[in-house]
Amino acid sequence: MQILQDKKIVLGISGGIAAYKTPELVRRLKEQGADVRVVMTQSAKAFTTPLTLQALSGNAVADSLLDTQAELAMGHIELAKWADLVLIAPATAEIIARIACGMANDLLTTLCLATSATIALAPAMNQQMWHAQATQANIKTLNERGNQIWGPGSGEQACGDIGLGRMLEVDELVSLSSDFFADKYLEDQHWVITAGPTREAIDPVRYISNHSSGKMGYAIAHAALRAGAKVTLISGPVTINAPIGCQLISVNSAEEMHQQALKFAPKCTTFIACAAVADYRVAKIADHKIKKTNDAMQLELIRNHDIVADVASLSTKPFIVGFAAETQNVEHYARGKLMRKNLDLIAANDVAKSGQGFNSDDNALTLFSAIDKTEIPLANKQIIAQQLVALINQHYLAKHN
Repeated sequence: MQILQDKKIVLGISGGIAAYKTPELVRRLKEQGADVRVVMTQSAKAFTTPLTLQALSGNAVADSLLDTQAELAMGHIELAKWADLVLIAPATAEIIARIACGMANDLLTTLCLATSATIALAPAMNQQMWHAQATQANIKTLNERGNQIWGPGSGEQACGDIGLGRMLEVDELVSLSSDFFADKYLEDQHWVITAGPTREAIDPVRYISNHSSGKMGYAIAHAALRAGAKVTLISGPVTINAPIGCQLISVNSAEEMHQQALKFAPKCTTFIACAAVADYRVAKIADHKIKKTNDAMQLELIRNHDIVADVASLSTKPFIVGFAAETQNVEHYARGKLMRKNLDLIAANDVAKSGQGFNSDDNALTLFSAIDKTEIPLANKQIIAQQLVALINQHYLAKHN
């Protein structure tokens, strides 16, 4: 069943240009099974229409505290009691200030005072307004009261400025809504995850690398966050965004990843070595670009540190999960790595198969322990990650009970 199935979400829309995205947000939340009721401020109606939102949500849109018909049944109180989550998107500087001050001069602010549900705000404003002392003081106040602040994102804004202040994209808000309702079974755990490729420099403009996109490692980080874990993501260079809420440590080389892994591994409960780390690096990196003067060129390569093996050799080691991307004899090589490196689990995949593994959105894994084997069939990497995180936790609990 979908996480948002039958969840009751009040979507509060205030008067910012990002309100044009809210019909799509309603549609996507409904797709995930949520029951959505929309509350608009008067200024929000300048950017999108109640009729559109009513058609998409399947519920009447509320926009006035003084609606005599709705208030016959104390409509604002009923909405406040009905909600499992109040999501305000976009949350302008003005609505943030009014909620922080405890004002109740329209339907949306009154509902926020009257509800016991969690309130999540998705800020949307000019970058200077976001950084203003008054706004930051209001955000601090809301945080201290237990409200959730989702965003803002960074990028080009409607006014032409570039910086923090953009409302998060619809898919990010849907994902955060799902995360809010997800089972937090990893709440007391700290996961450190390595992801992506490494780049081993040849000279200032060239490097040796591989085809890893980082999608699997990032999906695991997202799934662990959704399950309540604190997540540190040590990532090589990728073109995808890190999950909101994780601690991102960006590295380039295997040596840098090794240093960061040994820094964070002793402090974590679970270490996931998902990165595609280069086995070798260039012995001597050229100070300047190597010129094409000969028909052939030889590079001397030296072996990199084995990150997961070094983590496994720590005196106080976490629960350790390795990855084995193989093109043949997958089970043989995976079990060999499991035993040789003293891992608790290893997740193996056959990257020779088309449509899974490197650069693909899909994957299939086989999870090996010293005593058993579990197949995770081909699916989107987000789904694979959710199943994998649950299985890892089962093994983690079995070991520590």
